[in-house]
Amino acid sequence: MSFWSTEQRMDFMADLLNIAIISSSFLVLLLVVPLFYFFKFLFSPIIAIFRRGETLTGKVVLITGASSGIGEALAYEYAKRGARLALVARREDRLRAVLDKALRLGAPDGIIIPADVSNILDAQHFVAKTIDHFGQLDHLVNNAGASQVKLFQEFAVNLSDLAPVMDVNFWGSVYATHFAVPHLRKSRGKIVVISSSIGWLPSPKLSFYCASKAALISFFETLRAEFGSEIGINIVGPGFIKTEMTTDEYMAQVDAKTMPIEPVETCAEAIVNSTCRGDLYLIEPSWFRTLIWFKWFFPGLTEWLFHYRLKRSN
Repeated sequence: MSFWSTEQRMDFMADLLNIAIISSSFLVLLLVVPLFYFFKFLFSPIIAIFRRGETLTGKVVLITGASSGIGEALAYEYAKRGARLALVARREDRLRAVLDKALRLGAPDGIIIPADVSNILDAQHFVAKTIDHFGQLDHLVNNAGASQVKLFQEFAVNLSDLAPVMDVNFWGSVYATHFAVPHLRKSRGKIVVISSSIGWLPSPKLSFYCASKAALISFFETLRAEFGSEIGINIVGPGFIKTEMTTDEYMAQVDAKTMPIEPVETCAEAIVNSTCRGDLYLIEPSWFRTLIWFKWFFPGLTEWLFHYRLKRSN
């Protein structure tokens, strides 16, 4: 005869698992993680020799948001490696200038497709036009993005002003991916997701930008589990990169005037190298990883520090 009801037994097992799993996981992390990074560093020269990565000569790369910033720099980096380019953005004149330079840098062929990534019909069109012109698709680079710097309470009058951030940053990537997947499966291609490091960090005044980037991370991690090895997915978390967005005014608004900014060319080279290696993630510049690790291990302290900086700046 049992002295415990089924519900009591289940509660006991849940409490036991909470204690045992958390304790054992902490010990494993404490012992295994330092060893993992030690051996990774030790054998990195050997790994680099045998892991040369993908050759891009003749590959077809579709880049959204290619008229400026990281997208523009990626177009030049892919061009130097002999890739054929389909460049997408709303500003046709800027796209034409980017393509002209990419062709001079070594791209054997390229097209421009003026489009709005947040429009599902435009997304269907630019993927179809890429296939019509080249007959294949090897890399889809979901780069197009938008940002608004404002405290959440300041949107109280009209929350619909926030919709474009999610439409471009999240749905724009979803739409393009939806139409590109059948072609990427054929080529066993790759998706490059330009998210943001602050998709993992609580950044005041960027609530919906952070939310849209966090949504990208979660969505494409799930797709990676669904696709398996059929399609490679590299989720990129740039930190502060020198683009049209990171002006002095912007850096002051987000209280980051003293933060170092990486040249966009350095970032683009790191992204292409990482993608060709088949990496799952890239945080660039790499020192931004420490901020993310700090947030994972000390979430309460991280949020307090961000709030403290916000109050000091006001």
